[in-house]
Amino acid sequence: MAFVDEARFYVKAGDGGNGCVSFRREKYVPKGGPDGGDGGRGGSVFLEASSRLTSLLDFKYRSHFKADSGKSGQGAKCHGRKGEDRVILVPVGSIIKDDETGVPLVDLVKEGDRFAIAKGGEGGNGNVHYATAHNRAPHQAGKGEPGEERWLRIELKLMADIGLVGLPNAGKSTLLSKLSAANPKVAAYPFTTLEPQLGVLNFPFRDPCVIADIPGLIEGAHTGAGLGHKFLRHVERTRIIVQVVDGSGSDGIEPLAAFRTLLEELRLYKEELADRRQLLLINKVDLLTPAALKKLVKVLARESGMEVLPVSALTGLGLAELVVRVGQLLDEMELSA
Repeated sequence: MAFVDEARFYVKAGDGGNGCVSFRREKYVPKGGPDGGDGGRGGSVFLEASSRLTSLLDFKYRSHFKADSGKSGQGAKCHGRKGEDRVILVPVGSIIKDDETGVPLVDLVKEGDRFAIAKGGEGGNGNVHYATAHNRAPHQAGKGEPGEERWLRIELKLMADIGLVGLPNAGKSTLLSKLSAANPKVAAYPFTTLEPQLGVLNFPFRDPCVIADIPGLIEGAHTGAGLGHKFLRHVERTRIIVQVVDGSGSDGIEPLAAFRTLLEELRLYKEELADRRQLLLINKVDLLTPAALKKLVKVLARESGMEVLPVSALTGLGLAELVVRVGQLLDEMELSA
């Protein structure tokens, strides 16, 4: 299923119902007077965050959402029925912007967060409201107000606990497939992952967490190069950033240079990302000699100041230790929150 993280859509709240012009006409009731009821209020449009949705795929096939209009008033002071509200479910982590101005309107970050994005029009008054001492039989009634309408843009920032970032062919997709039941595309050429992939990482000692493979970054990604900031924004809400470097240098980039590129791109995109809780993984260590691995771990630990873990996503080496350490870090963050 395709992952869609940007969409444009239109919302229209319901119009208010018109007021009614009516007069009371009953036997033995002289001068009954006006009794037209008010029109009903139009339904409003609400956005609600739901964890059941993980992408904006629904908006690809449907881009217009409307609430019901209110009904017109009737005689005997009967008010028109209110229009039904429309609730649009969006994924947790959705940012809603005005399509014309680009101004952010709301950020829905928690399950059940709800926001009224378009207000329904008020119903018009029935002629009973226009009666005066000089005009006891008014033949006028108010028209219902139109409901609000607007074009919106929705952007999704993944709400993942763990975010895997790395240069193309660092082995993130293989790593995700081994840590979860996700089945991302794996191939021996760059940019095999063209959209974020999600998986669930299970622990033997705590609740599971969501892990995301963020498509490969390259130098200049913060300016839009390669896949650029189209996917960098998904890193913003990850609790722990796991940098993955190819320890073998099989992609033609030395591990130290790869780390420096990743850290700089994260920093240039958003300064605080460089200070986010991070782990540094040396992947593909099955291709290194013990002596070369020992030296590389020492160099990267000194350069990064981070905790460095050697793993092989292909053979499974070090993955059990990685799962334990990630669980410990999540527990520590929850205790300190």
